[in-house]
Amino acid sequence: MHSDKTKTNCQNTSVSLRQEPKCENKIDVMLKKKVTLLRGISMIIGTIIGAGIFISPKGILQHTGTVGASLAMWAACGVLSLFGALSYAELGTSIKKSGGHYIYILEAFGPLTAFVMLWVELIVIRPASIAVISLAFGQYILEPIFMPCAVPDIAIKIVSTVGITLVMFINSMSVSWTARLQIFLTFCKLAAILIMVIPGMIQLFKGETQNFKESFSVTDVSITGLPLAFYSGLYAYAGWFYLNFVTEEVEKPEKNIPLAICISMTIVTIAYVLTNVAYFTVMNPQELLASEAVAVTFAERLLGKFFIAVPVFVALSCFGSMNGGIFAVTRMYYVASREGHLPEILSMINVRKHTPLPAVIVSYPLTVLLMFMSDIYSLLNFLSFARWLFIGLSVSGLIYLRYKRPDMPRPFKVPLFIPTFFSFTCLFIVALSLYADPTNAGIGFAITLTGIPAYYLFVVWDSKPKSTNFIWGITGQDTGREKLPSLLEII
Repeated sequence: MHSDKTKTNCQNTSVSLRQEPKCENKIDVMLKKKVTLLRGISMIIGTIIGAGIFISPKGILQHTGTVGASLAMWAACGVLSLFGALSYAELGTSIKKSGGHYIYILEAFGPLTAFVMLWVELIVIRPASIAVISLAFGQYILEPIFMPCAVPDIAIKIVSTVGITLVMFINSMSVSWTARLQIFLTFCKLAAILIMVIPGMIQLFKGETQNFKESFSVTDVSITGLPLAFYSGLYAYAGWFYLNFVTEEVEKPEKNIPLAICISMTIVTIAYVLTNVAYFTVMNPQELLASEAVAVTFAERLLGKFFIAVPVFVALSCFGSMNGGIFAVTRMYYVASREGHLPEILSMINVRKHTPLPAVIVSYPLTVLLMFMSDIYSLLNFLSFARWLFIGLSVSGLIYLRYKRPDMPRPFKVPLFIPTFFSFTCLFIVALSLYADPTNAGIGFAITLTGIPAYYLFVVWDSKPKSTNFIWGITGQDTGREKLPSLLEII
């Protein structure tokens, strides 16, 4: 295993901190460009479409109040996500580094802001997000076995742990395995969507439109419900940014990143809106809000005995989201280590598999721990505001770089109103959430602020004990821009 800047074919299998390895026939070890256009599309679609659209699309309906308003919100969130994705397409083709939000904030606003974003992602957002989707996988893979009884909680957690372990193993072994699996699971997700949409459209053509009457009637929903409805919608569309996490592994990124984003977002937006239309051909708003798993309720009413396939498709959908999310986010850790903001070992690559093995497994212990916590969902509520704050800042960085670095090559350039509208909307929703839900947003804000002392402790403080330097692999604020000394090299 080597850092991405070290060499292979060394005579020594390991070296001490004071001893340089003796190498012959030196070659670079780096991540290969194995993400084609099809793999990029499958990564975006396969990561966006998770359990939410099948299990509980009621968050938007709950905060909008009417069928018409909820469908409009689904479409609006899709368009808003497309604006963000197009902005990321420009960022990904002009800043040809992996790392997504982290690298864009680093380039535009400097290391402190980038580290705070990285800190929140590392300690809460990523482990909690993966844990939630893993628990959904465990729930729905076991449901056909235990039906009609409830699935035991301990069984869900055990199977979820097995699922996340399998995903980590696949991502550690091969980029090609991961990509091929993602393509297969993406087709499974789209098949599951068609199982919902086609019967729903048949019902609609038969005249089952009673639930669409008075779709935009006035309700008592206040403006304070707007950010919560947007959070629900944007969470369902979350994943459009993951291809930018692996920019360095994309073939012809200046062409394939914009194409993959546009194709994927069009497919997902149409699929989400039509799926929700299908639900309302069978269920009225009250029934949808009362359902614990909307897709299962829908299938029970229209598919008869075949409804048993729906939990299996939901489980596969969750597995695909786990696989795509882990593949992408590990590259952020890898790049952050390379930049000097995380321990150097996380930028090391397996010389045989060409995978960033340490970066893949770094979140595993905390993810498994969170799966056995009872209040894991509250963590996501706390950090929803932080996630969209930093995504909004990333896109704001695009606007800033237009003026700061006007000569930067931009193979793909979007009209300025797109990033302006997207970043303003994100930051407005974040600010409004502090008013609408001050407790959860306030806790999330406090957790985010812990990244500031962490930055000065782990990155800036260069006189900390040597034992800390050994663990972190960083000796000062500027080391991330230079080659870091190797801690351990293993062939």
